[in-house]
Amino acid sequence: MRTTRTFRNQFFAAAVIAALFAFVPVRAHAASKEMIALQTQVQQLLDMVQRIQSTLDSRFGVLQNLAQQTADQATQMSATVNALQQKINNQNDALSGKLDSNSGQVQALNDSVDELKSRIAKLEKSITDLQGQLQNIQSPAPGGGMAPAGSAPVPGAPEVGNGAPPPTGSQTPPLQETFQAGVRDFNAARYPVAAGEFQDVVHYYPMDDTAGTAQFYLGEIAYRERNFDDAVKAYNAVLEGFSGNAKAPAAQLHKGLALLQLNRKQDGIHELRLLIQRHPQTPEAAQARTKLNGLGVRIAGR
Repeated sequence: MRTTRTFRNQFFAAAVIAALFAFVPVRAHAASKEMIALQTQVQQLLDMVQRIQSTLDSRFGVLQNLAQQTADQATQMSATVNALQQKINNQNDALSGKLDSNSGQVQALNDSVDELKSRIAKLEKSITDLQGQLQNIQSPAPGGGMAPAGSAPVPGAPEVGNGAPPPTGSQTPPLQETFQAGVRDFNAARYPVAAGEFQDVVHYYPMDDTAGTAQFYLGEIAYRERNFDDAVKAYNAVLEGFSGNAKAPAAQLHKGLALLQLNRKQDGIHELRLLIQRHPQTPEAAQARTKLNGLGVRIAGR
């Protein structure tokens, strides 16, 4: 019995040892298969990641290309819009220049008509004055044209009936002497005296060109005394009645400056532009350009 049990124990031990030896290779073989399967899965994952990366790179390249095309199109569109805007600005500038030119021509025509009307009015006044003087010369003296026979002439009285004109009520001042005296007093800043002398020239010699220069000095006196309203009126008298006078450009320049002093900016700018159109090569036109540039005003047809 004991022998049987010992044999059985030995057999069981041998079976266990055999099982152990049999089990060890099986576990190693199973672990190797799992590792291979895991490696296979990892490789598959790496392949998938590579494919995804390749797909993303391809799509990113497409998006980048589209973005570049969009940027190029936006640049071209911006350049087209800028060119169109520049073209519109050039057309507006050209149209504005034409409008300014036409406005200047119309204003010049109106000024010529006004000047003609002024000259006609002065001519009519001169004719009326001449007619009055002729009537005074031709009218007989009171009490008859002839003295009674045998009567003695009155001492100191003019003879009647011998064709002598009647005495004048006031003596006309000499033109050049009066004008030169006015210039001297103007330069010496004796403005009230100079104004009276220039007014005499304008009053007694209205058709002479010197009257236009005297009228200009009246405007200068008013301007220096900061009486800009009277200055504008005096300069207008020069431009309307003596447009061919050498002082006409200066009169228009100073008229524009006087209007600016009166806060009539648009009227002043118009006068300065008109001066540039009428007398473009004069020093006064250069001063007008400088003033307009200082005001930030564009000068058309420069």
